[in-house]
Amino acid sequence: METVIRINEVLNNFAWGSFGLSLLLGTGLIISVVTGFFQISHLRHWWKSTFGVMYGEGRIINDAGSLSQLRTFCVALCATIGTGNIAGVSTAICVGGPGAVFWMWVAAFFGMMLKYSENVLGMYYRRRNEEGAWTGGPMYYLQDGLGSVKNCKRLGRILGIIFCIFTMFASFGIGNMNQINKITINIESTFLKDYESELIWGFPKVNVMIGAALMLAASFVILRGFKRLAAVSEKLIPFMSVAYIFGCLIVIMMHITTIPAVFASIFKFAFGPAALKGGLAGSAVKIALNTVKQGCKRGVFSNEAGLGSSVMVHINSCSREPVRQGIWGIAEVFVDTMVICTVTAIVVLSSGAIDLKTGLCAEGINDVTLVAKAFGSCLGKPGEWFVVLAITLFAFTTVMGWSCYGVKVTEYLFGVKCAKIYRIVFVAVIIFGAVMESSIAWDISDTFNGLMMMPNLIGIVVQLPLIIKLTRNYTDRRIKGKDVKPMLSYDPDIECDALVAVAKGAD
Repeated sequence: METVIRINEVLNNFAWGSFGLSLLLGTGLIISVVTGFFQISHLRHWWKSTFGVMYGEGRIINDAGSLSQLRTFCVALCATIGTGNIAGVSTAICVGGPGAVFWMWVAAFFGMMLKYSENVLGMYYRRRNEEGAWTGGPMYYLQDGLGSVKNCKRLGRILGIIFCIFTMFASFGIGNMNQINKITINIESTFLKDYESELIWGFPKVNVMIGAALMLAASFVILRGFKRLAAVSEKLIPFMSVAYIFGCLIVIMMHITTIPAVFASIFKFAFGPAALKGGLAGSAVKIALNTVKQGCKRGVFSNEAGLGSSVMVHINSCSREPVRQGIWGIAEVFVDTMVICTVTAIVVLSSGAIDLKTGLCAEGINDVTLVAKAFGSCLGKPGEWFVVLAITLFAFTTVMGWSCYGVKVTEYLFGVKCAKIYRIVFVAVIIFGAVMESSIAWDISDTFNGLMMMPNLIGIVVQLPLIIKLTRNYTDRRIKGKDVKPMLSYDPDIECDALVAVAKGAD
């Protein structure tokens, strides 16, 4: 076990350390520059094309076997919005100080263009599977995109397989058992802390019962296929997001006078040296680096930009335009980090649990209890219950979303029939998440999660010229009104069908 821990630490530091995060942010910066900072320069266009049509054109399905743009967006948010939006934010603030919030915003700003690029490439290289449904993802734009480069055909295929293996392991860990474990711990500590549970099969009976209930609930959604999951997501995601934001706004309004000090502390501690006045040990440089690392890491952990995960959901959209679906990726990061993570951070920083002058946690407060205490200080026990229920709902939707990722990579590796078996196994292991105790499972899962982004970023960087062409083609046609032939797919047959649909205005 000690050997496993040491190996995992090395891999984790590689994936989530300075090199990995620099590669991630650097790629996002490059894409932003070469696309003319699309997320800002075309803000009005992508806002109107996503939030503006969400309950209008976004609900129209014009392609058999596909999902509406709204449903695709909701399923992607299912996996993206998770414990990272609550627990991840509190961890970043506890470890990196208030300044970590600033770097979370920076990671999200560049992450918007990473998600955009993933979706653009995913849509361009998608194809139909044996059952006629759309399939795609990083493994395909590694195989067919990177693979089309001279002497890189085998490399593209190998990196595609490596990505799938890392994603499959991550789906069972960070996307399943770890989320269930988080739900179980929170329910026990909040509602059942005085309950003395007897053992069953060598595990606490209450853990087994919670795991069985969650497994049953998940089976009704996951085993009934992707369209069932999409239908549930369309109802659940808007409700839980609005409910959580509303709860946060209540707490923020109760501390409205502290808001100027909250934002002042975020920018004051963003670069670290000011934290020395609070008595933190170490050099200003080390503190600054830690603040940057925590903010960026937790931002990426929350919105998954650069991991290549949610593109495997976006490719099911009925949209024919790669850039049109790429725009929904920008909106996804905006909702996840710029909205939900930000309101969580303001709640935490305005509650008094963090000393805004020193950046330190109050005595008796840690990252596990920080958000619950912030709500509890205003709303009492109901506030703490609200946080636990929010974490439960966020974690459970993450499980549902990650089941889609696992299905797609299994389909790529072993075929459509094995993907059906994967769903059964995925649901079955939920109960193990409820009874597991080892923290090493979290660490290993976190490592696999980080390793996913390495082959994905390689695929994105190599195909920057294609991303530029597709973006320019779209902006020339859709924004500048030029008469230019659309670039819609790598496959001539798929592009031919898509051109007919676009010509009819069915996009």
